[in-house]
Amino acid sequence: MKKAQLVFIPAPGVGHLISTVEIAKLLISRDERLSVTVLIMKLPFDTAVLDAYTQSLHATHRIRFIDLPQNVHVSFHNSSKSPMTFLSAFVDGHKANVRDTVAGMAARSESGQLAGFVVDMFCTSMIDVANEFGLPTYAFFTSNAAFLGLKLYLVSLNDDHNKDITEFKDSNTELSVPSFANPVPSSVLPSVAMDKEGGGSAMVISVSRRLLETKGIMVNTFSDLEAHAIKSLNDGRTPPLYPVGPIINLNHKPDDAIMSWLDDQPASSVVFLCFGSMGSFDEDQVKEIAHALERSGHRFLWALRRPKPEKEKIGSQTEYTDLEGILPEGFLERTAGIGKVIGWAPQVAVLSHQAVGGFVSHCGWNSILESVWCGVPVATWPMYAEQQVNAFQMVKELGMAVEIRLDYHRDVFRGLNASPAVTAEDIEGGIRRLMEGGSEVRTRVKEMKKKGRAAVMEGGSSYAALGLFVEDVMTNVQ
Repeated sequence: MKKAQLVFIPAPGVGHLISTVEIAKLLISRDERLSVTVLIMKLPFDTAVLDAYTQSLHATHRIRFIDLPQNVHVSFHNSSKSPMTFLSAFVDGHKANVRDTVAGMAARSESGQLAGFVVDMFCTSMIDVANEFGLPTYAFFTSNAAFLGLKLYLVSLNDDHNKDITEFKDSNTELSVPSFANPVPSSVLPSVAMDKEGGGSAMVISVSRRLLETKGIMVNTFSDLEAHAIKSLNDGRTPPLYPVGPIINLNHKPDDAIMSWLDDQPASSVVFLCFGSMGSFDEDQVKEIAHALERSGHRFLWALRRPKPEKEKIGSQTEYTDLEGILPEGFLERTAGIGKVIGWAPQVAVLSHQAVGGFVSHCGWNSILESVWCGVPVATWPMYAEQQVNAFQMVKELGMAVEIRLDYHRDVFRGLNASPAVTAEDIEGGIRRLMEGGSEVRTRVKEMKKKGRAAVMEGGSSYAALGLFVEDVMTNVQ
């Protein structure tokens, strides 16, 4: 029996690693001929989080994890540089480590013949290393198909039409992007793509352009959710697309105190506010959220995170030690019967609970897929990366979310607002629309929950797409 080994290279950071591990587990459970080796790059400020996660993983003879040497040192102290430029340089700095590791793997073929690299969308420069070994490269796109189409559209504007995409910054331009059915306002484009001085725009074009060199692209989405976007990418220029999602880590350990509190709440009565591992607000914005929650009268579970001090630059947020000092005076006492303010939240466990009826989210793609999987509608409050595009898609394209903001931008890496504060009135209005029973949005999300779960079952569209990907990989083995 021919055996094939894939080398996965996720982007640094636990969020990307989790998605990579989930698709790797899916592949080896799907076909006994496959094995996977995941190469892990550790950012200096993310080591503790990554170590805790990787120690929870159980390597087998068909999936293993290799920590790459921590010998790549890229300074992030030049504030004029985009954080994403730092990330790109950090990934490039690991090429030699990947080369040495793969050379060792090639010499020991006990797990099967090397059949290709699978690289994160931020790691496309590793195509150079794969080429040295004569191996094909696939991409694992951890976001959605519409955003993939947007990235390739920006590449086309730059390469084919000599357009400086940073000219869209602060403009009222609407873009006719093939992967979107509606015109896309420039206000929802990722901030990094508009960053000319810090090099972010050039980086986005560079890593996105190289997606076109891959042999195929797995996307964490499913056909029923993004039918228009997926069809648009079947354009003869884009490599074959494999919509294999939703890929979600469902094994989060619940927090007993949180789950016990939810157990005491009526069905679909709680609005859950959570903004991801890097989502945080300054004190003024925190108070606006608190006023909105109190005025809405809805039950709430609020994951409140403290911004990193600016000198620490980038990394996950931390917990507040003094909630009384950051929240409006008397807020905790007045809302004690209906609300709970927490730090870290077991997001999937919370969204799965019958008491949760709505989700105020930063619109990271993993969070959106989790909300769809659990059938919980979203109110959009994006912050960074592609979250504004995701929010636009959910509200305007799919009708599966209500809007608090679509174009809010926050530099979470430096703890700075790029948009005016969102008022308590706007937040309250969004929460009321979100929690409205029997709304069209709620109905659509419930329907998509069924379709998403069917997609990954045998006979479903994502199940079939994964099978086609495996077939392609096996053609690389002699």
